[in-house]
Amino acid sequence: MEALLRSPKTVFTTKDIALLWGEASKNAASVRLNNYVKAGKLTRVHRGIYAKDKNYNRFELATRIYTPSYISFETVLTRSGINFQYYGNIFVASYVTRDIVIDGQNISFIRMKDYVLANATGVLHSDGIAMATKERAFLDRIYISKDYHFDVLDTLDWDKVFEILPIYSNKRMAKKTKEYFEYYKSNK
Repeated sequence: MEALLRSPKTVFTTKDIALLWGEASKNAASVRLNNYVKAGKLTRVHRGIYAKDKNYNRFELATRIYTPSYISFETVLTRSGINFQYYGNIFVASYVTRDIVIDGQNISFIRMKDYVLANATGVLHSDGIAMATKERAFLDRIYISKDYHFDVLDTLDWDKVFEILPIYSNKRMAKKTKEYFEYYKSNK
């Protein structure tokens, strides 16, 4: 238990904990974890996912449910000022499409092709959270949506956009990105 409390992570999977405790079996770790939950020392957040307490990081949780995954789309676009519309959901790029509600928090997983998801270009890792840069989130949204309205394109680093673009191997998307860039240049 001490190893968990000292960890900077706020969310743990059964597998994480088994490795941390040096348990050979996830089942043995599960039994100990259930005892800690009953004693009020840990919180069970989702099947196979535990938190130190109710003040866990929701972004960290979102990226631990399905791995590999990273925070992207409107979550990043809104936080970086590219979109003004507020979304209560946490949007996550993943290998599945699914909506989950945990502790009143909606988490929307959006399926990406494996070769895109596995490419870490434009994805930052900090404090146990993988999050797209605004340029990667912009491109992720274009990749998923045929037509999409972005409120402000001035904050994008267009050199980074065009540096990340080839990972998608998508001609429609390349054409659409160039259209957004031309629109941005004409309205500068």
